[in-house]
Amino acid sequence: MMKAYSTDEEFIKVWLDLQSPTKVAYHFAQDVRSVHLRRKNLEARYRISLDTVHVLARPTRLVTPGNTRRELNIENGMVIVFSDAHFWPDEPTPAYKALLKFLETYKQEIKCIVNNGDAFDGASISRFPSINFNKLPSVKEELEACQISLTEIENRVVKQTPLIWCLGNHDARFESLIVNKASELQGLPGTQLKDYFPFWQPCYSFWVNGDTIIKHRYKGGAMAGRNNTLHGGVNFVTGHTHVGCVNPFTDYNGTRYGVQTGTLANPLGRQFEYAEDSPKDWMACFAVLTFHEGKLLMPELVKVWDEDHFEFRGKVHESHK
Repeated sequence: MMKAYSTDEEFIKVWLDLQSPTKVAYHFAQDVRSVHLRRKNLEARYRISLDTVHVLARPTRLVTPGNTRRELNIENGMVIVFSDAHFWPDEPTPAYKALLKFLETYKQEIKCIVNNGDAFDGASISRFPSINFNKLPSVKEELEACQISLTEIENRVVKQTPLIWCLGNHDARFESLIVNKASELQGLPGTQLKDYFPFWQPCYSFWVNGDTIIKHRYKGGAMAGRNNTLHGGVNFVTGHTHVGCVNPFTDYNGTRYGVQTGTLANPLGRQFEYAEDSPKDWMACFAVLTFHEGKLLMPELVKVWDEDHFEFRGKVHESHK
């Protein structure tokens, strides 16, 4: 990495070689905003055009052993983040239907889909008891429900769009069962959750442009969004709490965002009997992260309005097929 200072000639040469604000910022150890300002000044001063190459975003490298962390560079476009779907057999929820409609509508702008944990619920292998011995779906039935739902999502986006799965605590129930009850089977086909979802890349954290992290959980409580970005030092996007909100946080380094992405499930669904019918500060929604010239704009939530409608950008849209 070079020093932060560079002559105009050095900056222009590096820009023409890399043609990416994010890469140029990394090269000169500067923030992306400073790079954009200098680019505009140089274009005006020398009457030249420093163009950017826009390519379909794709994973750049696996940055940790075991794929604990993955990363992606995006100049312009959307990243869709849904969380806590807790997919249940034969029960497509309003938020899930809204997601499918949204993906279909904006597919050309979407650069990546992130399943931010707990797509698999594992109700029958949970430590929480069911009420009156109500029949719960088997692991097989839940896996099939996840496969059906995630395949529908795959079919709504442009081919080769990266599909990321940041694993959640409920997702871990599948492999934990095998490790605890039948450890001798470890390593055999079908003993890992990823064996059933070949197009989804598993990890624990997913980074975009080096300053936005998406992972299932970090801090908890009512102020999780704010505390995540406060302590993480970057834009921080989580699920787990089932809360839907966007918390801007501003300090001397500028503004960054703590985002909680709600739940794709029905907050009153049978998956959540363990809550004992208590009031829930949950929201049926998912998040839209829009990047412009490598910088994250104010994140947005797509919220369920009713069974067949959702809210987005001040309007109510139909979600039925």
